[in-house]
Amino acid sequence: MKPRVRFAPSPTGYLHIGGARTALFNWLYARHTGGTFVLRIEDTDAARNSQEAVDVILDGLRWLGLDWDEGPLTGDATGPSKGDCGPYFQSQRKANYQRRVEALLSRDLAYEHEGAIKFRMPREITVMQDLIKGEIRRELTDREAVDPDFVIMRSDGQPVFHLVNVIDDLEMNITHVIRGEDHLINTTKHIALFNAFGVKPPHYAHIPLILNGDGSKMSKRDQGASLSSYTEGGFLPEAVINYISLLGWSPKENREKMSLAETIERFDLPHILKHNARFDYEKLLWLQGEYARETTADRFYELAVHAFAKAGVDTNQFPLGYVKAALDTCKGKFRTFNELPAYAGFYFTDTITIDAEAAQKDFVPENKPRLEKLRDAFNAALAFNSESLEAALKETAKTLGVKAGVLVHPCRLAVTGKTSGPSLYHLLQVLGKERVMARIEKAIQSIA
Repeated sequence: MKPRVRFAPSPTGYLHIGGARTALFNWLYARHTGGTFVLRIEDTDAARNSQEAVDVILDGLRWLGLDWDEGPLTGDATGPSKGDCGPYFQSQRKANYQRRVEALLSRDLAYEHEGAIKFRMPREITVMQDLIKGEIRRELTDREAVDPDFVIMRSDGQPVFHLVNVIDDLEMNITHVIRGEDHLINTTKHIALFNAFGVKPPHYAHIPLILNGDGSKMSKRDQGASLSSYTEGGFLPEAVINYISLLGWSPKENREKMSLAETIERFDLPHILKHNARFDYEKLLWLQGEYARETTADRFYELAVHAFAKAGVDTNQFPLGYVKAALDTCKGKFRTFNELPAYAGFYFTDTITIDAEAAQKDFVPENKPRLEKLRDAFNAALAFNSESLEAALKETAKTLGVKAGVLVHPCRLAVTGKTSGPSLYHLLQVLGKERVMARIEKAIQSIA
């Protein structure tokens, strides 16, 4: 039987990067082995669940491209669905849980206790073979030794996590449970329940935790913890997928940048590391910048225009050729698309804001006649393109007996308002003679 794996999140209103990594590892293993990836929403707690919270999970998985393989009712394999079928909802499976509890009660493997139902937990040591951790021996704690039994159905009739988790894995024929090692403490109970139902437990593989760079536990408020920080932060899904695949897993050659197809081919459970992963936001940004640089032209334009629109800049007010030429000067110069409006906003406004600190350094009296000479040289240039403008600036600097940088810095500040950005000569060409001359003139007039 080919592997059947699942991702079973609770709808809490956000998708943690650890949850996204768990979903990814399950998905990669299914795709690597030709198996099945099941999505199951653990929504038995009606008080905490909402459709909005479910949508956060579904939208996040779809953004990452993690498609699931089964519909919610029949359970029939339908092939890659791109997220259009399913998922399973535990809230729709309550009759299954009730039937299984009654079976346990009838065999005296469970009993009523203060209105709730408790499972009779075996007292012996549990030995299990984890596909990542190796052999694990679990003895009862002192407290468990006194009363190891645990509640499987509350007094209000709501089944608890341990019960529904096992029943769903059993009835959905899950062969491999790949989850965070924080669930390791639950596995003894789950194995006992499988045994009580007379079914061989699935293979377990507990993946290492994701910690902050300083080794502390990552909370939802920490940088990079929520998947929404990427979906809303101008990241590319392929960059995020690439990075989180490396959090606890390592290909043999220690490569860092890999296509999804390569990752699927190389991914396997024995390559998952035993030690906890450290989240490195700078490495993620580096990967994001690499993927942004390699995007196709059409996709780059689409994402860039969307980033400007989100920042309140309507690029549709400018000729398409101008917009594309402006964006072309930015490719490979930034990391997240959310950086673009600040990086290149000067292209799409008639009023730029001059960096005050830079103005104190570059808009000084001795630079006023230099800018006037540069203005005249630009105005006299035979062609207003990058090559002729570069030649004009360097010739002006030579005439003035200064280095080119003496003119480059105040010129850039005059036309963009900033001290850094796209290539100066190319951005001058894109802005065009009218805008450039007007902005340099305004800068000249601002110098006392």
